Amino acid sequence: MTIRKLILIEGHGRLGLLYVKAAQRLGLHPIMLSADPTQYDYLAAEGIEAIRVDTDNFDALLRECSRLRATCGIAGITGALDSVYRTVAKLCQQFDLPGPNPASIERCCDKFAQRQLLLEAGIPIPAYRVAENATDVESSAAEIGLPVVLKPAAGTGSSGVRLCRNVDELAEHTAHLLGGSHIWRSSPRVLVEEFAQGPHYIAQMMGNEVIGIGAAAFDPPPHFVFRELNYPALLSDDEHKRIADVSQSCLRALDLGWGPTNIEFRWTKLGPVVIEVNPRLAGAPDPQLVQLAYGVDLISEHIKLVIGDECDLSRRHSHSAAARFLVADRDGTLDWADGESRAAAVPGVVEVKLYVESKTPIVRKGDYRDMIGRVIAASPSPIQTNAILQRATDSIGWSITPFP
Repeated sequence: MTIRKLILIEGHGRLGLLYVKAAQRLGLHPIMLSADPTQYDYLAAEGIEAIRVDTDNFDALLRECSRLRATCGIAGITGALDSVYRTVAKLCQQFDLPGPNPASIERCCDKFAQRQLLLEAGIPIPAYRVAENATDVESSAAEIGLPVVLKPAAGTGSSGVRLCRNVDELAEHTAHLLGGSHIWRSSPRVLVEEFAQGPHYIAQMMGNEVIGIGAAAFDPPPHFVFRELNYPALLSDDEHKRIADVSQSCLRALDLGWGPTNIEFRWTKLGPVVIEVNPRLAGAPDPQLVQLAYGVDLISEHIKLVIGDECDLSRRHSHSAAARFLVADRDGTLDWADGESRAAAVPGVVEVKLYVESKTPIVRKGDYRDMIGRVIAASPSPIQTNAILQRATDSIGWSITPFP
C-alpha cells in the first residue's frame, strides 16, 4: 500500500512534534520543508524526512512541492506557524488540495484590515486607529483616550504589544516599535487601540463549529504574558451562547470557516468584544487542553481536513484542564531550575516542561518568550484542577542572577 505524504511547511517549537505524531497515527508520511531543519530537534529524534528550502520564497516552495508530487504524490500541505499559513493556503490552492482561502487568510493576518471588516459587519471591537509615525500615534491616542494598547498591525505571540497608561509609556513604546528595536516583517504600521477591560476568553473553532471556550489570565500590565489558561471557561449558558454567536459572525465577516480558527475576546460591560481573530490553530498548550477537557484532538482533525478526510468533532468527555506558566520575573542568568520531577509526580499533572536550561541568559521581551516553562493538569472539576496546579507549581523553583 502506498503511504500518503503530508508536506509540513516549517515546524513549530511547541506544536511541531504533535503534528508529526498525529500524521503518523493517521498513516501519513510527514515531510518537512524548512529553511533550517536543524532548528527542530524532534525531526532527527523521530527520523522525519526534511528538505532544506527557502520557505520565504514561494517559487522555490512551488518547485519543491511539484517535484515531490511528481515523484511520490502529496496527500496534503499544512503548517503550524502563523508566519507560513498564508503560504500554505496559496500552495493548497495551486495544487488543488483542501485548504483555507488565501485571500481570507491574507486579510485576516493584517490586523487593521481585519478590524475594518469586523466593524463593517457590526461586530463589537475596541475603538482603533492605524499609525505610521509618532505624531499619528500621539494624536490617535488622544482621540481614543488613555489607556491604549499599542501593537504592530501584523504579528503574533503578543510581540510588541503593550498597554500604555500615560503619555510617557506611550512615547517609550512608540520609540521601541518605530525606532528600530522592533523587528518588522512588513512595512511598519502600529495599531492604537482602546483598552477593553474585562475577563479574557478564547474560542477554539474547527470549520464553523465552536469546540470549546477557554479563560486566560495574564501577568500584571503593561505587557500581555499569559499566566494561566483554563478549559472550559466558567460561563453561564447565555454567556457561552453570546461568545459562540459572535465567533460565528466573525467567520462570516472574514470569509473564514475552513479548518481551525481561534478568536480572543474581552468580556466588557457591553458583553463580548473581539480582540483578535487568528485564522489558524492556537499555539501550545491550547490544543492539548482542548483534548484533555473535551476529548477532541484538534491537530488530528485539522490534518484530516488537510488530506480531504471527514473529521469528527464530537466531544468524548467533559473535564477541567488548565495550564499554568512559569514566567521569568527579572532579566539575568538562569542559575538553576528544579522540581520538575516532583511536580510531575503530583496526581493529576499531565505535563511539566521547562523551556530553558541552566546558565541561559534571560532577557524579557514582554511576550511569550518570557515563559520559562509550564505545568498542565486535568481533573473532573475546576477546583480540583486548580489545587493540582498549585501543588505542582509550588514544587518548582528557580534562581535568576541579574546581569552586572
